[in-house]
Amino acid sequence: MSTTPDSAVRAYIALHREAFLQDLAEWLRIPSVSADPERAGEVRRSAEWLAAKLSDTGFTTAEIWETDGLPAVFAEWPSDDPSAPTVLVYGHHDVQPAAREDGWHTDPFTPHTVDGKLYARGAADDKGQVFFHTLGVRAHLAATGRTAPAVNLKLLIEGEEESGSPNFPALIEKHADRLACDAVIVSDTGMWSRNTPTVCTGMRGLTDCQIDLYGPDQDIHSGSFGGAVPNPATEAARLAAALHDTDRRVAVPGFYDGVIELTERERELFAELPFDEEEWLRTAHSHAPLGEAGSTTLERIWARPTAEVNGIGGGYQGPGGKTIVPSTAQLKLSFRLVAGQSAAAVQQSVRDWVAAQLPAGIRHEITFWGATRPCLTPLDHPALRSLVRAMGLAFEQKIRFTREGGSGPAADLQDVLGVPVLFLGISVPSDGWHAPNEKVELDLLMKGVETAAHLWGDLAETWRPA
Repeated sequence: MSTTPDSAVRAYIALHREAFLQDLAEWLRIPSVSADPERAGEVRRSAEWLAAKLSDTGFTTAEIWETDGLPAVFAEWPSDDPSAPTVLVYGHHDVQPAAREDGWHTDPFTPHTVDGKLYARGAADDKGQVFFHTLGVRAHLAATGRTAPAVNLKLLIEGEEESGSPNFPALIEKHADRLACDAVIVSDTGMWSRNTPTVCTGMRGLTDCQIDLYGPDQDIHSGSFGGAVPNPATEAARLAAALHDTDRRVAVPGFYDGVIELTERERELFAELPFDEEEWLRTAHSHAPLGEAGSTTLERIWARPTAEVNGIGGGYQGPGGKTIVPSTAQLKLSFRLVAGQSAAAVQQSVRDWVAAQLPAGIRHEITFWGATRPCLTPLDHPALRSLVRAMGLAFEQKIRFTREGGSGPAADLQDVLGVPVLFLGISVPSDGWHAPNEKVELDLLMKGVETAAHLWGDLAETWRPA
């Protein structure tokens, strides 16, 4: 367990809280919207601001790393213990687009605090959760009397996460030697709720595609030709209907190859969470749960692979009728992947399945838009135990476990660097990521600072990787 004194950590944080929040507000004023080409200069300004602040914090290295798109920030602060673990913290400094007319109560890039909540674009996603590490490491040093962290500490803060991380895999492959570490801490995630602090232990992967179907060389008369030639819109509907069997399992042969199934212990941990399905349905703007037979709702969205029809179209869409056999149709599909699945294998399985389903006379093209890998943290990993202990000290209660149904670049770090990925986040669902009036709750932000302050000492004391 951590030897960092609780009282010393909290005293240091209390003393430096206001200066920390003033610095964070300054960073939040930079509209680092990566999706807007006109704000590329602001993303660069955000990277430069962060690199300078990390140098001020004490990091011995703080660099701007260029990509084919927008810049990332790398920082490093070696431990004075040569046998200490090396930990890489990942986050991002770009933000989603935001404008007052979207429904914000105030200007999204003018931070303001109301009732202990800091409102601004990026307050939770992800500048607040990146920045708490600066105060956390200083509190760690002050409470322990150290002049360098107990671990070799590295940071990689991306500038294109909100635009799909198009250059991130190439960036980490290029700098794999500089990024070498024993574990990655991702601080771009959240908790179940403010009253139920949790650690995420996995994220699903993603691959998605468009299927274009071609029948007649032009739209043709449905009376003269219908029923005697293949109809691409009908075939698109047949593909969509054939995607699942009667148990709502994905019917693509080979889709489940390699899937790492939930253990009974993991099912028990999910069941410990105070899940209210009716409330969840209201959040989902839906009226009944539906999914793979034999799995609970949480298991379906966190730990089971899925296939979704994202869009289907073809033929006449205007007012009234138009009696044709259309010449083309389209189907858009997405597949969420879990640990053990290969995106490349799933893509090939989908290609084979589509080809087998379609009749003669229907030509088709499938375009996949890339893939995000799934990742999973083993529950018995010593670094995860350190994280849970550190978070427990900060929150003074039992820490529970979740997974994340969405996808992100964390698995690229896991695969390229060959180390486990852990998730440390303090955001809650009401923080409104990507929505108007995004905020972070300041008491929870300080709990993130405390967790980071305890984590480095606990890791150094209890874990010596081979």
